[in-house]
Amino acid sequence: MAGKEEEHEGASAKEILVEACRRNNPELLAEMLEGKSDDEIARLLNETTTVMGNHLYHEAALRGNYEIIDTLLDQPGFECDPVSRVEGDTPLHSAIRWINSEPAEQHEFGNALVDMMLEAGSNPRHKNKGGLTPVQLVDPRNTGLRELIRKHEYANLNAGDFVPASEVSGGASNANNGTNQQAASTTYAQDKDSDDDAEFSGSDEEERAEWERRRRAKKS
Repeated sequence: MAGKEEEHEGASAKEILVEACRRNNPELLAEMLEGKSDDEIARLLNETTTVMGNHLYHEAALRGNYEIIDTLLDQPGFECDPVSRVEGDTPLHSAIRWINSEPAEQHEFGNALVDMMLEAGSNPRHKNKGGLTPVQLVDPRNTGLRELIRKHEYANLNAGDFVPASEVSGGASNANNGTNQQAASTTYAQDKDSDDDAEFSGSDEEERAEWERRRRAKKS
């Protein structure tokens, strides 16, 4: 134990947590949380921020650190959608910014990371300060990621609309359920078009040119 204390001498607990997330080090994170109550763990993980106003989850997502994110999501009371101070991004926005900066060979890994985040409860419809949802940040060439996020959006829209037949009494209930499903489908289609028309926040001129080409092709 003394060795661990010497290793981290001079660094605060919050600074060590930030480094654990930046370095993709679940062991260091576990060491810092050892012996703490669930409430203490939730407070530390949800309230620790960098000087730039990023939460721990942002720091891990901006680097595509799968292992530490997986560990964070397993912690009691962990917040899935903290908002960064500068851009108003959620960690889902941050993960997509990271994927956009990586070569196409990394897309499969990055998309799996986003899928895990969405399954854990990240909100795909949250808008940042620029008014953009996560899918609107996606490089248009990464069609797999766009479709993955839209599937989760559609599933969220339909949540609660489908009920077992045994719980439906009378035609009116069936009709109402059908109406709810139709409304959800319509909303999804409208949001999909809105996402397609949104400004792509690309990382370089080549990506922006590709987005412009696709947009012109869609309108012609």
